[in-house]
Amino acid sequence: MAAPRVERRLTAVLAADIVGYSRLMERDEPGTHERVQVLRKQLIEPLIAEHRGHIVKLTGDGALCEFQSVVDAVACAMQIQQGTSERERDLPEEERIHFRIGVNVGDIIVDPDGDIYGDGVNIAARLEAIAESGGICISRQAYDQVVGKVALGFRQLGLKKLKNIAKPVEVFAVDAVSASPSAGKMKQEIYYCRAPDGVRIAWAKVGSGQPLVKTANWMSHLEFDWESPIWRHVLRRLAGDHTLIRYDQRGMGLSDWDVSDVSFKTRVSDLETIINAAGIQRFPLLGMSGGCPISIAYAVRHPERVSHLVLCGGYAVGGLRRARDDAERENFFALQTLMRSGWGQENPAFRQIFTSQLIPGGSKEQIDWLNELQRRTTSPDCAARIFLQSGAETDVTELLPQVTAPTLVMHVREDAAMPFQLGQQIAAGIPGAQFVVLQGQNHMFLEGEPATDRFFEELKIFLSK
Repeated sequence: MAAPRVERRLTAVLAADIVGYSRLMERDEPGTHERVQVLRKQLIEPLIAEHRGHIVKLTGDGALCEFQSVVDAVACAMQIQQGTSERERDLPEEERIHFRIGVNVGDIIVDPDGDIYGDGVNIAARLEAIAESGGICISRQAYDQVVGKVALGFRQLGLKKLKNIAKPVEVFAVDAVSASPSAGKMKQEIYYCRAPDGVRIAWAKVGSGQPLVKTANWMSHLEFDWESPIWRHVLRRLAGDHTLIRYDQRGMGLSDWDVSDVSFKTRVSDLETIINAAGIQRFPLLGMSGGCPISIAYAVRHPERVSHLVLCGGYAVGGLRRARDDAERENFFALQTLMRSGWGQENPAFRQIFTSQLIPGGSKEQIDWLNELQRRTTSPDCAARIFLQSGAETDVTELLPQVTAPTLVMHVREDAAMPFQLGQQIAAGIPGAQFVVLQGQNHMFLEGEPATDRFFEELKIFLSK
């Protein structure tokens, strides 16, 4: 008796699931279940039908779908993400439903009951697993068929070793910034202005609504930050509700690298230059990490312009000044020597020392990106001089009592780069400052972490007052 013939076909496969589904169900099981059902009936199923697809199977937190065309599959995926974001936008961030979606085109096996199997399906599922919250990842095979046929942007993520897939898969992320419903508002505009000493400073504006100024901190690159899994989700969320104004400090990013003066005083003056160039009169000011003391100094100089002051993961006294003994001072200078000798090398071993402090809980991808961000951001000489000046010159403790703007201070409890007591010191010194403890150990806000969501929740509440 002949074996039954196996049905195979080449098709486009879309795999989707809900990020943090178990957490959402634990928080509000009836409400989450109801909202998921409404999304399926009112948004997802009509979009799939509109794009000539069908649902192969549903799970509690996801779906497996098949499409005749990969162009339809990718377009449908983006509209699902956009529609979900629109429907959930009025809810607190920690309650929102976010999907991850993977799209692949490949050979599949079709069961008599209609289920589908094979590498075409497996790759789509693994792509979904590595997608960002609210994001879409597609394979090279899918990319080759959609590029130039849809009005979307793509970021090349390179070859990825996917779980239980023998060969590495070349992956592309659909650029949610340029493809979102607010694409026009999310288009970044880059400008240049001259500091009083002639140094060219690059600054950028993105988003719409109330302005929010972010003071430059250690390591930034106005363009490269948008590609980085370290910063892109932070920038998207900041620009989602505001006209975000930020800049690369002198010696870094798109600003001039060949600079002689990187003093604290000059960097405060650069912030004044940027704000004047942007033409804004009153605004909230956000300082993160090394941007905190600069923000404090500006708020004291210009109390009439700062409506709210937000300080996160920062310090009032630089590392060299707060050294308690010769051993700590020697460690500081040893790090500076490492910067001069190894910062710009292709081998990231030197930069890894700093990365391990900034994101000890980061994934390999995040660690690799932060290593590369450091190399692209500045030269070894600038890195070493800025590090020294920040540590040796910075001390704004006498300015803390002079801050009059409503102030929110946030700090991660187990921050490996900036000890928790540094945030406590700032909050204790500023009259009436509100202090929020964030749980975690990473100095930088990684996507999907509770500290990240709490930061944005507290920021939104504070700025609404």
